[in-house]
Amino acid sequence: KKKTSLDLKLGKKVNEGKTKEVYELPDMPGCVLMQSKDQITAGNAARKDRMEGKAAISNTTTSCVFQLLQEAGIKTAFVRKQSDTAFIAAHCEMIPIEWVCRRIATGSFLKRNPGVKEGYKFYPPKIEMFYKDDANNDPQWSEEQLIEAKFCFGGLTIGQTEVDIMARSTQAIFEILEKSWQPQNCTLVDLKIEFGVNILTKEIVLADVIDNDSWRLWPSGDRSQQKDKQSYRDLKEVTPEALQMVKRNFEWVAERVELLLKTKSQGRVVVLMGSPSDLSHCEKIKKACATFGIPCELRVTSAHKGPDETLRIKAEYEGDGIPTVFVAVAGRSNGLGPVMSGNTAYPVVNCPPLSADWGTQDVWSSLRLPSGLSCPTTLSPEGAAQFAAQIFGLNNHLVWAKLRSNMLNTWISLKQADKKLRECTL
Repeated sequence: KKKTSLDLKLGKKVNEGKTKEVYELPDMPGCVLMQSKDQITAGNAARKDRMEGKAAISNTTTSCVFQLLQEAGIKTAFVRKQSDTAFIAAHCEMIPIEWVCRRIATGSFLKRNPGVKEGYKFYPPKIEMFYKDDANNDPQWSEEQLIEAKFCFGGLTIGQTEVDIMARSTQAIFEILEKSWQPQNCTLVDLKIEFGVNILTKEIVLADVIDNDSWRLWPSGDRSQQKDKQSYRDLKEVTPEALQMVKRNFEWVAERVELLLKTKSQGRVVVLMGSPSDLSHCEKIKKACATFGIPCELRVTSAHKGPDETLRIKAEYEGDGIPTVFVAVAGRSNGLGPVMSGNTAYPVVNCPPLSADWGTQDVWSSLRLPSGLSCPTTLSPEGAAQFAAQIFGLNNHLVWAKLRSNMLNTWISLKQADKKLRECTL
């Protein structure tokens, strides 16, 4: 068999689906190669065609989507793109459930819920599960059915905690991709994903693929412009011309999906400290900004001792057109934040380094401000960075994705801690 994958030694075939093959990698224990095929199918392969170049298009799409999610902080099986038509993933035991998340009612939802009109919007997005069973046409399942099935994969029993984690993750993954498509003026209508248990870490991770077969994508929110696999499902008959049209849609998506990894909007945090003695406090702000991918600069200036210089520094950052959040770090009497706030239209956040002896008195200089000023105060350096990230996240999907992913991961770790504690006390 030809080595498709740029000189990686292929082991035995672990699995073969309608559109991909999975191989063990003897030189990379715990990893597999996901090899795409030039095949397109619909209705559980009731309709099946060869589409030249589809493997490469699918692989580009799924690699970009997984990279985006991975960089945001979502736990996935993706390791790296290996060749035009294959990527390397952590070896997982797959959980045989298709998780579907919908923002807009269309497709099978309308058939199952007569009376609901196409275009009905779900807030929050609606989550559904389907058990992977070709013989029975992938029946819809309830949470109760999934829990009662008492599945065990990779040594992990799928109970209430695991179902909750998958449901929460599905919503977060959908919302991150939905936000990421918005700058391309594309509406993510719905999404299908699958999870697996990583056989090494025993963690539930997003696995399988997310490509143009996995979602509905409507440019300008207009169904008649659909670019996803629905354009293939909807064909009255499959002619060479019709397949070309479908392929052009798939290529359109593969080109656009690379733009999801970039953002036009830039922003920065400028930390102003009243004295270099506050440096260690400011370094924490800078470090936390880095986790959101936000550039951060540190400056020393005192609004009490050098107000002209403070205002000159402010003017420098106002004048170069980069959206900026100022963080004022001043202990004792904080003049820095209020003076900045009164003299710039940019957001200013106070993050005073309070000391144990006078802190309770000093904090009032940050809290009680003259009228016309609006600098909020947060005592935690990480909190100041997060507040800046939330401002930039309003029009930067990459920053927003990290915030959304942090929320999910915090929720999951609490859920797992609770499960662990109950297992110890039972």
